[in-house]
Amino acid sequence: MPAKKFLLYISQNYSFAILRPLQAAILARGDEVKWFVKGNDVNMSYFDENELRLATVDDIFNYQPDAIFVPGNLVPSFLPGLKVAVFHGFNVEKRSDSRGHFNIRGCFDMYCTQGPNTTGPFQSLADEHKFFSVAETGWPAIDPLYDFVPTEQAKPTILLCSTFSKQLTCAPHLFEQVKQLSASGRWNWLVQFHPKMEKAIVEQYKSIQSEHLTFVETDNVLPLLQKADVMVCDTSSVLLMFLLLSKPVVTFKNSNSKNYLIDFDVPSELEAHIETALSKPDELMQNIEYFREQTHPYTDGKSAHRVLAAVDERLSGVNNPVKSKPLNFIREMKMRKSLGYWKFWS
Repeated sequence: MPAKKFLLYISQNYSFAILRPLQAAILARGDEVKWFVKGNDVNMSYFDENELRLATVDDIFNYQPDAIFVPGNLVPSFLPGLKVAVFHGFNVEKRSDSRGHFNIRGCFDMYCTQGPNTTGPFQSLADEHKFFSVAETGWPAIDPLYDFVPTEQAKPTILLCSTFSKQLTCAPHLFEQVKQLSASGRWNWLVQFHPKMEKAIVEQYKSIQSEHLTFVETDNVLPLLQKADVMVCDTSSVLLMFLLLSKPVVTFKNSNSKNYLIDFDVPSELEAHIETALSKPDELMQNIEYFREQTHPYTDGKSAHRVLAAVDERLSGVNNPVKSKPLNFIREMKMRKSLGYWKFWS
């Protein structure tokens, strides 16, 4: 049987950590894999020297991938291959109407969901629209999450993460408290923000770096999650990954606060809530465990293999939807414009 060809389609630096477990699984079974970068937001130095890239859309057509894996919301429908959504994060319900994570844009042939609480809604949407399929596989980005041995630390480590949205970010509101707490040396601090975070806020936090606080710029947040004891966050989806390690999260004005979070809205209370999180109250930890089982029950590090198995089934004709994807002329023209590509292949 000839080797299958796969394409990893990215536009942000965080895509590397999501897709590299898939790349490893593809190569381990003897198939081919290449990358394509859309736009200018990806730091090209993050590529390893052995990772193969396609430079142009023409190259994609010449490559003829069997499937394209996308950790984002959009992919051009005119590209060859099965379009597979693998998501850029978990559902944190940033939108009050909950459409954000479950918005069907007509781009994808298949959604590889992370756990029961996303599989159900997507399967209902598949039954309604009838032009895509759903497979619960777990999230490949989580595969390396459990591959570590906890180490003893002299004092707790607090990880501050924040989204870039001005309406949702905690970073500017908690700056003075973080500055004071880090200066005290009571805890070690790691600070990591979304790559689109406002530059002025980034520089503000970089200015208070010390032996007790480190600002981290990385395309792979997993080592930070593994090292920290407590996360301080807002409504960023990264907090859900932290919870999957059965660790507590303190959130500032979370837009959809749940019983597995310690949420607050008065900045001066930050220290007290971190102390509560470090004590790991029984009820809180039970709520975190229930959340983990519903959101991502897979701890075997083999979600990438499940994704490939689900794609193999689709490519063999199993679980094919009964309808074709809807034509969206306006979106296709916008995608062509963004890629600067106007050829029409047969």
